[in-house]
Amino acid sequence: MSLLFKELDSRSTPIGVLSLRRRRELALGVDVFEIKLGEDYLMSSLFTASEIALARLGLAALPGAPLDVVVGGLGLGYTAQAVLDDQRVASLIVVEMLEAVIDWHRTGLLPLGPGLTSDPRCRFTQGDFFARANAPTGFDPATPGRQFDAILLDIDHSPEALLDARSTGFYRPQGLRALAAHLKPGGIFGLWSNDEPDAAFTERLTGVFEAAWAEPVTFHNPLQDRPFTQTIYLARVAA
Repeated sequence: MSLLFKELDSRSTPIGVLSLRRRRELALGVDVFEIKLGEDYLMSSLFTASEIALARLGLAALPGAPLDVVVGGLGLGYTAQAVLDDQRVASLIVVEMLEAVIDWHRTGLLPLGPGLTSDPRCRFTQGDFFARANAPTGFDPATPGRQFDAILLDIDHSPEALLDARSTGFYRPQGLRALAAHLKPGGIFGLWSNDEPDAAFTERLTGVFEAAWAEPVTFHNPLQDRPFTQTIYLARVAA
């Protein structure tokens, strides 16, 4: 195995073969961590601006403290770390379906893992985010029915480009209403999307929440040497 590339782990999962690899990007002089599902790239440590923005924009929309937060999808950990960077955050539950991803953080295979696992405010829980969103018991197995100030989601590529068919109903009005029930009055739902803003989805959010809006996040793609735009959707329940 070349020193410029190493597959750190590979496992079969209910949605396909998941692999973690590290490679050296010579043009930029950095090590890049990537997670792939089969032949599809799920995430890369080269592109984290919008994952961080999901946390910062979502929490910036909330006044006061302390804050209780849920993150759906652990990934490389950038959204969770950005949540913990906000000193108003009292607790963070990260819901991750894939055991391998949690293991990569707990064993230190991923750079942000040690910081996340050592923060007493942060707790990983393995499970199906979408099933928990649809259930009255909600996201905290230790406290059924618990509500949160913010629920931030980064799992599917977009509301129309899903990793698995089980999440289809979540993005429809009934699924969004079930999610909203887990938010405190005035709470925020934040959603990452790989696509540019979709007015139709923003309108769908507006039909469920008191207010909804889309925040484009544009960053430079160093591999293609051009700007790239992704989207953070935000929605607030009535106070």
